[in-house]
Amino acid sequence: MSAGIGLALQTDSGGFITRFLAQNGVPYADTIGGLVSFVVAFIIIYLVGRAILFPVLDRVFEARGLETHAVRPLKKVAGVLVVFVAIAVAFGFAGYGNFLTSLATIAAAATLAIGFAMQDVIKNFVAGVFIFTDRPFKIGDWIEWDGNQGIVEDISFRVSRVRTFDNELLTVPNSQLTDGVIKNPVAKDKLRLQVPFGIGYDDDIPKATEIIIEEADAHEGIMDDPEPTVRLTELGDSSVVLKSRIWIENPSRADFVKTRGEYVTSVKERFDAEDVNIPYPNRTLHGELSIADLEAVTADD
Repeated sequence: MSAGIGLALQTDSGGFITRFLAQNGVPYADTIGGLVSFVVAFIIIYLVGRAILFPVLDRVFEARGLETHAVRPLKKVAGVLVVFVAIAVAFGFAGYGNFLTSLATIAAAATLAIGFAMQDVIKNFVAGVFIFTDRPFKIGDWIEWDGNQGIVEDISFRVSRVRTFDNELLTVPNSQLTDGVIKNPVAKDKLRLQVPFGIGYDDDIPKATEIIIEEADAHEGIMDDPEPTVRLTELGDSSVVLKSRIWIENPSRADFVKTRGEYVTSVKERFDAEDVNIPYPNRTLHGELSIADLEAVTADD
């Protein structure tokens, strides 16, 4: 198709340049004329293509509400396509139609061979496209997958880069982020935390529940609506487990850790002040101890 476009655009302009050079005694007029025609056509098509295509793409991206990390690689792909079309048209304009046809045949064969050799790269590229279209996460989000977690720093068509909370940079193939389950705790505007508290079997459950609720209400980082709740969820070996459910607004990893830590600390201090026991795990061991040949040991003494 590109070759057809180039041949269709071939006019007397290329021949005019060649004739002009020949009339002025320039050696190798055909070669130089074709080269000049190619360069002129390439520059015109490239500049016109960018001037028309990029504003249209900007309006489309804005209408679809795409994030900045998605717009940049898509614009790079569009720029490559403009260069490819400009080269194809310039070849035809300069009278290199036969060469362009041969080049297209070679390119088709090379594409097939490269496709088999780069299956993983293509797989990751397709996964990157799905990440841009489905938007399961964006730059700055805290995500968890396959036992890993961190903050997304960059998303490209082949890999995504995630900074762990130990300040390690993970370069993750996009296929790993689309083939499995991705947890995005900050995708919504609020996040529920579940915090278990263990109390002794002899302690007052309503009193402990009241303390947990009061400390949640007193913390400015915990939302009032939805309101905090507490449920008895487990009768453990050495404790009664009360699970508190609280909500935080506009969550981030820092908010999650800070709020949870402050909340647990305040509940622990109230428990200590009001004599609510947080028991240690207890283990009862049964058995007996025997000494063989006790008479011989006694005789030696």
